[in-house]
Amino acid sequence: MKLRILGTAAGGGLPQWNCACPGCARARATGSHAWRTQECLAVSVSPDAWYLVNASPDVRAQILAAPGLTPPTGTRHTPLRGVLLTDGELDHTAGLLALREGAALDLYAPPAVLAALDGPFPLRTLLAPYGSARWHAVGSGPLLLDGGRLRVTAVPISGKRPRYASGSDAPGPWVVAYRFDDTATGAAAVYAPSLARWPDALDDALAGVGCLILDGTFWSEDEMARATGGRGSGARAMGHLPVDGPDGTLVRLLGRDGVRCFYTHLNNTNPLADRASPERGALAGTPVEVPSDGTEIEW
Repeated sequence: MKLRILGTAAGGGLPQWNCACPGCARARATGSHAWRTQECLAVSVSPDAWYLVNASPDVRAQILAAPGLTPPTGTRHTPLRGVLLTDGELDHTAGLLALREGAALDLYAPPAVLAALDGPFPLRTLLAPYGSARWHAVGSGPLLLDGGRLRVTAVPISGKRPRYASGSDAPGPWVVAYRFDDTATGAAAVYAPSLARWPDALDDALAGVGCLILDGTFWSEDEMARATGGRGSGARAMGHLPVDGPDGTLVRLLGRDGVRCFYTHLNNTNPLADRASPERGALAGTPVEVPSDGTEIEW
């Protein structure tokens, strides 16, 4: 199984275009090697088939920078077979518009998200004339992709709707994680970039995995409030468990021997994005890493 972490930032990336908070100012001063594009993952279990998890607004640049995702010389063939959406957020779906040029992709999402993409954000209607999308609802049963070699199981996470669908009455889940299993080798991974809570089903999905890539949006519950002078919402209210604290995600990861753990979807206010921060130093000696864009994992 190969995983390529294409992007690692929350919505807007790092630095954000209109922000001069300490994190964005530091990223600008450090240079482009410290910048982060918006969260996206590529998964493969065979040489010529890759699947994206989410399609960020930065997806074109992310694909161009990814070995194995570009077409062979002289062809218009792509090894990209499809996209799995964890939710309907704009920073996870808007990139589909950049993938419209003729490749017939299979697109997977929870039913509630498909309904929202038919209504408040009519992405399915916008893509229909290009003939580039075959849409599939993700249910409770596993998906068998790449000729059955890749088994994908959705893990319901929460009912958090995207802002544009706040009035929708479609039943959830609106947010899922995914477990990936290589049916030939037994390798397994879980990807959960949006984690409003930690359901029992997530613990069940982690059985036997070698890699977990997890929501690391905020270091602390009050991070946004401190960064904005008291005006920001708490991490949980925004749909993300914080990393730190007695109920944070870090304490749940420390005892997972043999599992490589990575944080993704870092907000521009999160000190984990700064290699020199005390918060980043607190991860030293743990099985938890903060990857850069383009990090590859293979086992």
